[in-house]
Amino acid sequence: MGRHSVGRHRKPAPQRQRSAAVAMALVVPAGLITIGATTAAGHGRPSAAPVHNTWTVGLAGDAVQMPADQQAPPAAAAVAVAAVKSAAATHQASAPVAAPAPAAAPAPVAPPPVSNAPQDGIPGLAYDAYHSAERALSQQDPACGLPWTVLAGIGRIESNQGNGGQFDEHGTMLTPIYGPALDGSLPGNEIITDGSGYARAEGPMQFMPTTWAAYAAPGANPQNIYDAALTAGKYLCSGGENLRDIGGQTHAILRYNHSMAYVANVLAWSTGYATGIAPLVDSLPKI
Repeated sequence: MGRHSVGRHRKPAPQRQRSAAVAMALVVPAGLITIGATTAAGHGRPSAAPVHNTWTVGLAGDAVQMPADQQAPPAAAAVAVAAVKSAAATHQASAPVAAPAPAAAPAPVAPPPVSNAPQDGIPGLAYDAYHSAERALSQQDPACGLPWTVLAGIGRIESNQGNGGQFDEHGTMLTPIYGPALDGSLPGNEIITDGSGYARAEGPMQFMPTTWAAYAAPGANPQNIYDAALTAGKYLCSGGENLRDIGGQTHAILRYNHSMAYVANVLAWSTGYATGIAPLVDSLPKI
């Protein structure tokens, strides 16, 4: 019987301890990574078997040795790369972040225009002007106590509330109002002159030029209902009376026009605006 060739099964060479190993040390705080590999001759008799390297992976001083064919270098490199990325991310996270620019302040919103629609029988702009004057005077001269209705009564007698409210959107007369020339031709009228001839009352509250100059604010316009109402209020309050009562109102209105018939008409309309009950025009004394 012939021999059957049987292939020789070679035993794996016994694993030999090596004097050196591949070492990788990762020092996290410093961000340093070191990878090294050395090969040394084995102890004992020489062998033709390939020399196996071992890898040592160390973290914070603790090392574990593994054969090179079981732990390939790329895996160790991947650990190193991950550590670098983690350190970089930590650095970026701790970097100061610029504060966002402050949001722009919203543009101021203009109040809606005042309607000139009638309120309590008064054109809207004139009604607003009288109330505005009352509020301003309550701050400037709180002892006076002038009610807005007295101003409205004067405006009714002097110009029928600016010819029925013929104002532009700012309260200025579309057509300026002037009284008759004070040349003495009308019964009861004085003769008053100014630099250009005989004086004439001006605007919806019918101010004499000299009175306007004494009480109006700089730049005020006698043809503007807001300016005229506030100036009329200052003039009425100038005597120091308490205008919360009829007696004080009577004295103040006489300063405005020295006529008791005039006072009676103004107070009748003032009461009508306060109560909502208009006076009977035919029952009022003629001025």
